[in-house]
Amino acid sequence: MEEIAVVYGRSLFEAALDADDLDVMREQLGQFADALHSDHELQVFFFSPYFATEEKKEGLHKLLDGAEPNFLNFLELLAENHRMPVIFRIRREFDRLWEEYNKRLPVSIVSAVELDDATVRRIGDQIAEQTGRTIDLSSTVEPDIIGGIVVRVGNQVLDASIRNRLDSLRKQVVRA
Repeated sequence: MEEIAVVYGRSLFEAALDADDLDVMREQLGQFADALHSDHELQVFFFSPYFATEEKKEGLHKLLDGAEPNFLNFLELLAENHRMPVIFRIRREFDRLWEEYNKRLPVSIVSAVELDDATVRRIGDQIAEQTGRTIDLSSTVEPDIIGGIVVRVGNQVLDASIRNRLDSLRKQVVRA
């Protein structure tokens, strides 16, 4: 299933790039995927084999009145090929390609207590300088980590939390 999503996501991305509609396509794909995710009845309608392709296409036209024609064509193709259930993976692939194309890098900082904005910005600036990319920075508080911070840069994790150190120590004691 993952390979199918990669192929469709890349195809949509390249079509949007050719049409110079990358941001519009990303926004509409996100809105459609969010709507599907939050509405079980829409999922049943678009994912179920019991509804005909033509019914699904008609539903798309009603639901997405005013949508980008290329995006609507893409969704119709998914409906025709019975691939609508992979829309969430397609979105992830499209977002990954969009971030890569725009040299964006998601960075998440998790701490046990709220960090001041200057500290968060300083960490983000250092990561931006080291990677040469624009950072999409978010910061959250999670008391369970006890102390320290956990930094997620793209798909890499630097866990400098006390909880992680305690878990490592516990594993060493068990092995000894």
